Amino acid sequence: MNWAERGRVARRYTFAFGQGYLSTFLSSLSMLGLVLAIALLIIVLSVMNGFDREMRERILSLVPHISVYSHEPMPDWRENAALLEAHPQVLEVSPFTQFDALFMRGTDIETAQGIGLPVDDPATARLMQSLPPPQWEAFAARSDGLVLGAGIARRLGVVSGDTVTLIVPGGGLTGDTGRTRFESLYLGGVIETGTELDEGLALLNLELASELAGLGDAVSGLRVVSADVFSSSRLAWELVNQLPVGHYATHWMMTHGNLYAAIQLSRDLVSILLFSIIAVAAFNVVSSLVLVVFDKRDNIAILRTLGASGPDIAWIFVIQGAMIGLVGVVVGSLLGTVGSQLVPGLVSALEGLLGMRFLDTDVYPVSFVPVDLLWRDVVTVGSVALAMCLVAAIYPAIRAAKLAPAAVLNQDRS
Repeated sequence: MNWAERGRVARRYTFAFGQGYLSTFLSSLSMLGLVLAIALLIIVLSVMNGFDREMRERILSLVPHISVYSHEPMPDWRENAALLEAHPQVLEVSPFTQFDALFMRGTDIETAQGIGLPVDDPATARLMQSLPPPQWEAFAARSDGLVLGAGIARRLGVVSGDTVTLIVPGGGLTGDTGRTRFESLYLGGVIETGTELDEGLALLNLELASELAGLGDAVSGLRVVSADVFSSSRLAWELVNQLPVGHYATHWMMTHGNLYAAIQLSRDLVSILLFSIIAVAAFNVVSSLVLVVFDKRDNIAILRTLGASGPDIAWIFVIQGAMIGLVGVVVGSLLGTVGSQLVPGLVSALEGLLGMRFLDTDVYPVSFVPVDLLWRDVVTVGSVALAMCLVAAIYPAIRAAKLAPAAVLNQDRS
């Protein structure tokens, strides 16, 4: 038998087109299992990739990669910034002032950490990407401007244009235990990044923040953006060694490293679990082809008597396993690709229907279900599933090749 004849017989056993109902049913059942397993794996991997992307591109673009502090307020921050910018892996250096504060509106009080940044700084521009231009202009035009995260603003019941009372207890970096400071601030905008920052962000002008924190012209520290976020731990050590004694640094892996590691671990565990489902679907191919061999044993015997060799029969069932795998991979990949793009909309619709949020930034790092479909995942899942189907077809193929045609025909005649 040539390859065309082998393929024609295998196609007939796989897609009987109205004949051979048992073999068609078994093949369809195997395909269905592969389709569901592959589609589910692609959808879940896309969601996990989405969380990974949001962690790297959204959250880490809003929080500093490295924060450099001093044991005392930092009046000479400009000289220190110049030293840090000289490092080849440092992209940006920005001064900041942070302090613990209370935000009060009527009888509602919320605690937050106030952060002061220069208005014209790139770090401030990144934080304000989701802020409407009119609100950004209103904040930048006033020295007493304030921007609150959406979570804090919602709990205080304030909107853009309102006045918020800021209370800063005495103490802080200066060790001053003097009077508590009160300041009425104009709420220029409410920022909604869709991340955990919405629950604790309170942004002020750098000069006003330093004054409220009792630092005068000094700042709390310097925010550093590195070229490689995953080398932040090593870079932080190198930067501190370039500064005078009395400085120390923290990096994003101290605050968000466990979250990123949890996302990666969850992705790996889910991948192993769902690849196991594909393996179960491939095992279903084994059982289906064994039953097809049993159902078609008289056909196999006739083919052998007409001159087909054992390898010819074996290749027929290997090709059938490849056809089952190919159809399952193609259809499953298409369903997984389309399904992954529909997941955010479906989740939003379900949240609206039930009147609840599945993800909230007071618990989760983002308030939505992110999706990032990577074609390398689709190719990897499809290749592994197809390889499993080919391996699964080997045993039924060998069993079909070993059938004795005389014994099968004698059994049918009796």
